[in-house]
Amino acid sequence: MLDKQVYRDTTEVTDEALRRVLANYKQVAALTDAFAGGEPAGFAVGLRADKPQEACGVFGIWGGSADVARTTLLGLMALQHRGQESAGLAVLEENRIRVALGMGRVDQIFRPDEVDALIGVAAIGHTRYSTTGSSRIENAQPILVETGEQALALAHNGNIVNPLELRRLVRERGVEPSTGSDSELLALLILHGQGTWEERIRRMMELASGAYSLTILTNDALFAVRDPFGLRPLCLGWRDDHWMVASESCALDTVSADLVRDVQPGEILRLDGAGLRSDLMADPPQPALCVFEQIYFARPDSVLDGQTAFDSRVAMGRELAKEHPAQADLVIGVPDSGVPAAIGYAQEMGLPLSEGLVKNRYVGRTFIQPDQHSRQSGIRLKFNPLRGAVKDKRVVIVDDSVVRGNTMPQIVDLLRRGGATAIHLRISAPPIAHTCHFGIDMGESESLLAHGRDLEQIRRHLGADTLGYLSLDGLLRAAGERNRCLGCLTGHYPIPVHTASAKDALETDRARDGTAPLRTANAR
Repeated sequence: MLDKQVYRDTTEVTDEALRRVLANYKQVAALTDAFAGGEPAGFAVGLRADKPQEACGVFGIWGGSADVARTTLLGLMALQHRGQESAGLAVLEENRIRVALGMGRVDQIFRPDEVDALIGVAAIGHTRYSTTGSSRIENAQPILVETGEQALALAHNGNIVNPLELRRLVRERGVEPSTGSDSELLALLILHGQGTWEERIRRMMELASGAYSLTILTNDALFAVRDPFGLRPLCLGWRDDHWMVASESCALDTVSADLVRDVQPGEILRLDGAGLRSDLMADPPQPALCVFEQIYFARPDSVLDGQTAFDSRVAMGRELAKEHPAQADLVIGVPDSGVPAAIGYAQEMGLPLSEGLVKNRYVGRTFIQPDQHSRQSGIRLKFNPLRGAVKDKRVVIVDDSVVRGNTMPQIVDLLRRGGATAIHLRISAPPIAHTCHFGIDMGESESLLAHGRDLEQIRRHLGADTLGYLSLDGLLRAAGERNRCLGCLTGHYPIPVHTASAKDALETDRARDGTAPLRTANAR
């Protein structure tokens, strides 16, 4: 029933990745030594990125005669910022699900002839950053599960916090999971459930605890599912008699679809030849969208709860200026994510906004690489001060967040070397002092700069003359006074979390109990 196509051989992918890592290491080390004048590099190769890392993006279309594979591919390209490790498509073709997977960015994986060969009535897609499992072809999504008569493909954005319990329930149904993936567990619970697809999905939602925005493709329908708290975004679109769903509205814009609304927390949407059907949760809890979607993750032009992420970030900058004004000559935003808040700060203060830092866009997106060995680029390769703008100036530098404090000290040092006489650092979010359990890779709490440190200790570490964080109240005002998940800021989570989950927790547990050899998972 299933025709699984993996377009790049796993061995070739692994060998190629190793060659790239070694080549990049040598190049970056040489260039950084040159920039530093032969002195020790101003960064540690392999430091974890100083930004939270997103999990993935999902897309789906029920299209009838539409070019569903190509439309999904375009949607995934618009969601590329949510993950660059791997991507995949699943297409429903004459009662058969075909899957194409690959490592890397969407435009690196799919050739036009391969996409043209995927013809069907519906499709789902996924672009991945791993929060569970390692970065290998086996982990790419959509994942496929099947029985003799039924099959489904599933794409998942989020993280489940009770995976060991779910694995036990799956085994009680006589099924042995083949990976260490929480996403596979969700798929198996649905596939081996009882009743209609909607009834099976609803039962899965009663059992699974955590964050999940899902697109699910069966042999007769496409489903969009959002967890009861709405922790991760998911929206509904419409174009030319075709329904679509996506992690962010920017993907709908890319394929010329209109944003209809958000998928509601706890909602199950069924898209098929008969149209659209909604199954709402009877008594959903208070919604709790991750506040970092508005702070950093979502593309600036995406609409979240009726407001673009860009407008939210400008409002955060305005609130930041009200709370932490500075005696300064100009305002600089750290490219690119710090710029909207810098605009708001400059507007509120009546100060000029300057580029200040020139970003080298050919280094690569180090902030979204999955592990320490891939984060090779030094800050001097990525940024250079615009000396004419900052020389002899008192500078306010605005960024959206500081996670571990690895890169900001070097940015401050670059501006001082560029001639800035004073540097006032302003962060348009409260301090991140706690880890995330719901699909965002921030590392353990102990690795976070704000964990266990007061404001003065943080300021000294970052090297700024003054430091100001946006308050929690200011953040919520800018975010629209809506309920949000603030767990990484407050330590209080909407869902009880008893233990932190490592990326390979299920894999390690499977190896420990002897049910399977240690292997990588098909995780996000």
